[in-house]
Amino acid sequence: MPEGHVVHRQARQLTTAFKGEKVRVASPQGRFTAAAKVVSGKTFTKAEARGKHLFIGFDNLRWIHIHLGLYGKWQFGKGAQPDDTGLIRLRITAATNFAQLRGPAVCELLTASEMAAVLARIGPDPIHKQADPERAFERVHRSAAPIGALLMNQRIFAGVGNIYRAEVLFRHELSPFTPGRLLTREQFDAIWSDLVFLMTLGVKDGRIDTVRAAHLPEAMGRQPRVDRHGGEVYVYRREGMKCFECGAKVQMADMQGRKLYWCAKCQVG
Repeated sequence: MPEGHVVHRQARQLTTAFKGEKVRVASPQGRFTAAAKVVSGKTFTKAEARGKHLFIGFDNLRWIHIHLGLYGKWQFGKGAQPDDTGLIRLRITAATNFAQLRGPAVCELLTASEMAAVLARIGPDPIHKQADPERAFERVHRSAAPIGALLMNQRIFAGVGNIYRAEVLFRHELSPFTPGRLLTREQFDAIWSDLVFLMTLGVKDGRIDTVRAAHLPEAMGRQPRVDRHGGEVYVYRREGMKCFECGAKVQMADMQGRKLYWCAKCQVG
């Protein structure tokens, strides 16, 4: 499932391609046809992301709400669209640009009040400039759940996924099993600030990089990481490999149905 920085990049692509344009909206697959007719021919105002949720706005004050889930995927292009009618849930076209979506977990049309209700259920997003980290701290501070689980809770940290969870905890030498209520305010603030930095960098570069300069391949004389997710990381998908900091083997375990990666020697408490 894409992490939040990917959805923010998609919102920027959509806004760049269609802002201010009267667009045609269709559902070649047929499952979104009635809703598409409500906004087809309207002016595209903006697209914005909150965590892993994408909202596309039109001048009739309607919004398309999208959550990619595990299988959703956007395709952007110019000119003629590929003929894959049976797969495309949503297609947006203007004079030269098109964007089409297949396989989302959620693709629905909302009024402004319905959108507000969805937003109320989403936690603060470290990438969003108006995010309020105090909301997240209050939830963490009163929870006995491990911080490794709390970071994946989209009502607390919107947009944080498995990679950012593992990496930010390693960077701050914090055990993923530490109960949230035991985190000091200083530890929470350091984690939040680092998420802002790392996830904003992810939007800019289109990949997740979490390794500091001293541990880059050229600094350590090692081969670059080869993985479909891209980017240089400390512990994610490195179980059994040597920790760049201490040389101990990176650990992997299950936490709430997701694979958790950490260094037991560096992340002690």
